[in-house]
Amino acid sequence: MPIGLPRRTFLAASTAGLATQLLGSTVAHAASDTINIGCIGLGGRGRFLMNEAMKIPALRITTLCDVMEPNLDRAKKMVEKAKTVDDYRKVLDDKEIDGVIIATPDHWHARMTVDACEAGKDVYVEKPLTHDRSEGPGLIAAQHRTGQIVQVGMQQRSMEQIQKARAIIRSGKLGKIHKAHLTWNRNRKPRLTSNLQENQVDWNQWLGPAPRQPFNAFRCQNFRWFWDFGGGILTDLMTHHMDIVNWCLDLGEPTKAVTIGGNYETKDVWQTPDTIQTLVDYPDRELQVYFEGTFANARNRSMIELMGTEGTIYMDRGRMEVFMKQDNEKTDELVLGSGTRGGDFYKDNNGALPHLENWVECMRSRSQPIAPVEAGVYAVLAPHLGNRAYLSGGEATWVS
Repeated sequence: MPIGLPRRTFLAASTAGLATQLLGSTVAHAASDTINIGCIGLGGRGRFLMNEAMKIPALRITTLCDVMEPNLDRAKKMVEKAKTVDDYRKVLDDKEIDGVIIATPDHWHARMTVDACEAGKDVYVEKPLTHDRSEGPGLIAAQHRTGQIVQVGMQQRSMEQIQKARAIIRSGKLGKIHKAHLTWNRNRKPRLTSNLQENQVDWNQWLGPAPRQPFNAFRCQNFRWFWDFGGGILTDLMTHHMDIVNWCLDLGEPTKAVTIGGNYETKDVWQTPDTIQTLVDYPDRELQVYFEGTFANARNRSMIELMGTEGTIYMDRGRMEVFMKQDNEKTDELVLGSGTRGGDFYKDNNGALPHLENWVECMRSRSQPIAPVEAGVYAVLAPHLGNRAYLSGGEATWVS
């Protein structure tokens, strides 16, 4: 059952925005050109994006929105002149706001993005763009119908070493690529307590499109690990790396996934697995993608390897390395920032700032950003299928 996006449209979207990004053009920020921004979702990631956005002279954060009082209070200290609201619809109704940054729990991303487009706002939205595969066609249709600029927060596309790696892959130097090996391991124990009180949250508004259920402070602050609100390691972390594989190889939809996983350190705490391996098949491309992730051990941390008949390329968030098959020696590399091989974050190379800058440039030019809505929809298809396989006993296809 196809998602409803013609493959030629997806392939065009996969390359869109790169020219703009690589030009590195500097936008002249006259006072009259100020872009007013509303920030929706002000947890840790939301405040991080606020901090990065405040480095861009063209942007002015005018409105802060969250249904959790502690988040609003913390964000207000960062932008004292901004007004605060507790309903995202008030942000969308504000005619003075040009764009929104959405960093809410995952289950809200699709609906808020569609609503923002319909309200005439440009959007920067965190990944995963969808909480369920069925949300994809509506998102794409809304963006196409309204013409709003939608940048998905898959900031690895805006990292120079990833762009260089993509150019090498697409040159054919590595030969035919049959295997992608993706890893994201962390050594992180779950936080078991919360000081959040029910009277500090508009719980019904927080739930939004999710099933009705009693207030739960732990789930509210750890939403990624509960099926009603997130998709665990696969949609949170695999999505980032899967996007780069898609971007490099122009993949469409996967057909089959086999997954095993378990809650070994988070039993009776999380619903989603803390350790998971999934193998996703693209038979039309003669390609298999293997992802492994755990929160019990940080060995190898975060990396992408694409293995071709002539060589292998390694990527992480601060470096790119090429190993040719004939001698298996490193023949090219690019290391940016400072950090440990495979690190989640490299100092001065987190990608978020150039990704936001690309969004701003595209808001001005009305051109396609480097991570458009189609890319966001397709990046999470393999993670969704992997989760379906896990929940189905180990194997799943889209036609089942």
